Amino acid sequence: MPNTKRRRLAASAAAVTLGATALAACGSSDDDGGSSSGPVSLTYWTWTPGMDKVVDLWNKGPGKEARITVTVKKQASGDTLVTKILTAHKAGKAPDLVQAEYQALPTLVSNDALADIAKDVGDAKSKFADGVWQQTTLGTDAVYAVPQDIGPMMFYYRADLFEKYGLTVPATWEQFADTARELQKKAPDTDLTTFSANDSGLFAGLAQQAGARWWTTEGQKWKVGINDAATKKVADFWGGLVKEGVIDNQPMYTPAWNKALNTGQQIAWVSAVWAPGTLTTAAPDTKGKWAMAPLPQWNNSENVTGSWGGSSTAVTTDSAHKEAAAEFAAWLNTDGDALNALAKESGIYPASTSAQLSGAFLTPPDYFSTQADFYTLASEIAKTTAPSAWGPNVNVAYTTFNDAFGAAAKNKSDFSAALDTMQADTVADLKKQGFEVSE
Repeated sequence: MPNTKRRRLAASAAAVTLGATALAACGSSDDDGGSSSGPVSLTYWTWTPGMDKVVDLWNKGPGKEARITVTVKKQASGDTLVTKILTAHKAGKAPDLVQAEYQALPTLVSNDALADIAKDVGDAKSKFADGVWQQTTLGTDAVYAVPQDIGPMMFYYRADLFEKYGLTVPATWEQFADTARELQKKAPDTDLTTFSANDSGLFAGLAQQAGARWWTTEGQKWKVGINDAATKKVADFWGGLVKEGVIDNQPMYTPAWNKALNTGQQIAWVSAVWAPGTLTTAAPDTKGKWAMAPLPQWNNSENVTGSWGGSSTAVTTDSAHKEAAAEFAAWLNTDGDALNALAKESGIYPASTSAQLSGAFLTPPDYFSTQADFYTLASEIAKTTAPSAWGPNVNVAYTTFNDAFGAAAKNKSDFSAALDTMQADTVADLKKQGFEVSE
């Protein structure tokens, strides 16, 4: 792609923290493949389990009436899918619809792979919290996807062990650090939690809560702020706890980590709304002993959380039936029956605010059966999600995080230096790709 086009597309993928501007939109909904023009067949690339059963509801109901049939093609997730989409798009053969994580949207938009479907999704915007919807607009008047699921972050803790050790659930990060120190004194072989350097999404969500803006734009240039003051505060906080030895430094999702959770060696976890599913597998013997609370705040006057995970349904610029594809995308993520099916078949936490307190979410997760208000509290927390600011090379930033922070956590060395490495690598990659970068 010529550098001039990449610069123009960088503007249209402006970070979501900026106000809407008159930026060029990639793609168009002006096609003749809408629901009124005859039978339409669409292909949808997604990794969500059970999606074929959800799509069956469409094909046998509203899709049949509109003569729009959708076929699900299961794919890998993450960077693997993004690469496959871009490869197919270069050949002009991308599917009609794709599932895309929020942080992948700027990459896909900057490569002109996603269509603007603002005119084709009706009143879908009203179904979502502002902080969720803005992730699909990239700060412009365009709409590049319809939100599907979200991952608001929360604090999970062993209620029985907090009581045993006389600990108070921390409302601030300062109290969190004090709780870690208090636990070490009372039970030296027990850790409050761990800092894991194998999941960059967790760190990104914590930085988001602190007010970080990793990618923004200045005119036609990208500005990278991964080592901004907010993120440095987060890095120094966690690096300090690791160096002090009051929390563990082992990675998550390992047999050792599972054992620590299951035996009570680790008694808390900073995670997201999907945590019950992970705990069910990682710590089966502690079912019913955990509780969930809002994420600690940086000061008592704040009430904000970060986001860890979540995805959307987007229409590609290669689709010959963009209007029909957008109609399906809106139905999939706003229709009550579709959302109930997604919850049942796929285990997602819906982005749609109305769905968060209906159907499968009227009762708590089985693992948290003792916390009747689990989903009521989760819905309130979700409303406080901070704005995000993604850019076109999140994959590079995340890879560098795993390497630099992995070494820092293992060696208990300076997290701030690791953050600077992350910043430098991200800027260098943007320049290598042909984007203009504001220093």
